[in-house]
Amino acid sequence: MEYMSAAEAGEKWGISLRQTQRLLADNRIPRAKKYGRSWMVPTEAKRPMDKRKANKSSRLTTDDLLHVFASISAPMPAHDPDAILDTMPEDRLRLVYEGELAYLRGNFQRTMDCFYGTQEDDSARLRVCPMAIVAAISEGDRRTYAEIDAYLKACVKSDKDAEVTAAAELTLATVAVSAIAPSMAPEWLKSGDLSALPSRMRPNALYLRAKYLHCTGRFEAMLAVAETALCLCSSSKGIAFHDIYMRLMCAVACRYLGRDDESLRWLLEAMSMALPHGFITPFAELMIALGGTVELCLKQECPACYDAVIGQWKRTWKNWIAFHNEFTQGNMTLMLSLREYHIASLVARHVPYAKIAKRYCISVGRVKNIMLEIYSKLQVSGRDELAKYIFP
Repeated sequence: MEYMSAAEAGEKWGISLRQTQRLLADNRIPRAKKYGRSWMVPTEAKRPMDKRKANKSSRLTTDDLLHVFASISAPMPAHDPDAILDTMPEDRLRLVYEGELAYLRGNFQRTMDCFYGTQEDDSARLRVCPMAIVAAISEGDRRTYAEIDAYLKACVKSDKDAEVTAAAELTLATVAVSAIAPSMAPEWLKSGDLSALPSRMRPNALYLRAKYLHCTGRFEAMLAVAETALCLCSSSKGIAFHDIYMRLMCAVACRYLGRDDESLRWLLEAMSMALPHGFITPFAELMIALGGTVELCLKQECPACYDAVIGQWKRTWKNWIAFHNEFTQGNMTLMLSLREYHIASLVARHVPYAKIAKRYCISVGRVKNIMLEIYSKLQVSGRDELAKYIFP
């Protein structure tokens, strides 16, 4: 990221150096840094909106919000997803798509920049929030997470209208199910009653419902929701965000149901849609849930993406564990390697040692030795105590 001085920022924005320094001191310019007595401001940063004019400049109306959600539901061209940017008639819609593309490619900083770029447009901001808040958690950026969380809760509390509340709750629900904290999910997601949601928000809500069912261990229902969503919402004209993720939900559900061939088929379908375009994030996010299959398929089908996916998982996993433990007062561990985590997860689900040994091409004796090492690291005596230390 490139930076400019406070004086250069003030000149760019048409305000005095003193006003610029006050904005910096009040932490109103995202990702500005202070070195000694000098401030450095990202060159992409925009002048913060005057709080006195905030209510006048926002476009937040029901019609405008639904317009943004409808516009962003257009699928990206399968041959070149970035081409969608050239078809957007408004800069704010282009900004939302830029955030989505950056998120899928693991450029979380850019996704958060897109959130900050919508500071004068609440409709676009609510649409980019789901990606931006998850990007903040992935980066361990607590300041940005807290800002988005407070903004969303203020939208819910304001109770301006049902659509605004629904859009804000969708993002809060995204955090809950992504961090495996299902108790934080809204009641409509727990019950599966999506009838109050506008139609343009339902594909995302169905994905969140599938993730909620994963969190609560209801894998038959999870598979049913994901397959139904693909029938109802899948695009035949390009790639949509949920097209990739719903296939991965099917892969996860089939894996937990012991339907390994089906799980592999769904995973390979998702990879064929996503990886040619550098969309690595979905696979890094679900590496644990897919129990080693992602790594194996990457080596066989797309070795060029292997290091990027594994690297993103290693970079972000610790941050998700920290947020999960904070949300749930849990004790999920960072002490295990990826392979140990996969094996511990299988043992916690009472998968026989012989099946685990076959899956990893090792002896049963080696599986037992690995489990002894895991028990020692976690200071537990058996498989029944593993669940509180590992993600499901």
